[in-house]
Amino acid sequence: MTEPAAKKPESRPKLIDWVFTVPFLILFGGLLLVFDPIQRLARLFGQRPQEIAVGILQRLLLYAFRVGGMRLHVERSEAIKPRTGYIIVANHQSMLDVPIFGGLLFSNYPKYVAKKSLAKGIPSISYNLRAGGNALIDRDHREQAQDEIRAMGERAQQRGVSAVIYPEGTRSRDGSLSQFKPAGTMTLLEAAPDLAVVPTTIDGSWQLLRYNLLPLPFGVRVRVRFGDPIARSPGLSNSEILERCHTQITADLERWRG
Repeated sequence: MTEPAAKKPESRPKLIDWVFTVPFLILFGGLLLVFDPIQRLARLFGQRPQEIAVGILQRLLLYAFRVGGMRLHVERSEAIKPRTGYIIVANHQSMLDVPIFGGLLFSNYPKYVAKKSLAKGIPSISYNLRAGGNALIDRDHREQAQDEIRAMGERAQQRGVSAVIYPEGTRSRDGSLSQFKPAGTMTLLEAAPDLAVVPTTIDGSWQLLRYNLLPLPFGVRVRVRFGDPIARSPGLSNSEILERCHTQITADLERWRG
């Protein structure tokens, strides 16, 4: 298990945090409100127009984060192709990982596993969860969750889009890498046996929610690495794939943290 990121002593928000949080929140909230009806209109013309609208939203949200002072550093394997479906196996540090991945993987149209409770009440986000081909799960009902993940994987392979899964099962509050819970990932890998697997690492995004966005800490550095896709083959088991992903994520975190 990777050690938690080095923590700085607890501190109060600084004036600069609030100064840049105000325009960030206006832009962030405004984008969610504007793109909710845009998505609904786009969906009338099919799934792909709605996905494009979501991709544009997520790309713009990356700029909103930059307005708030976030510094984003991305490492991406040259073997990752646009308009191609993958299974993205990643560590999870923040709910903000979703728009970060979505903005960076625009043309791969990533889908996500999310709690059913998030499918109501949040402009743009809730509609996309319901209409965008994601897996909405009830964590108290294992069979329902497995069925949703399986269906998402089958759709992803059929349509050539990507599916993101976080084997830790929940987000880390301090940047540490938790033990992988393999059940959901195994189900997804079985449901989409033709999709290559991309080990993906993110670090620093947990710090963006240090004050629950009130304010957004200024100057947080977020690193993302999309590793070389792991091709599926009869001689490579799903357990071995998951272990390779865990090893790669661990190595990335250790390298970044020195």
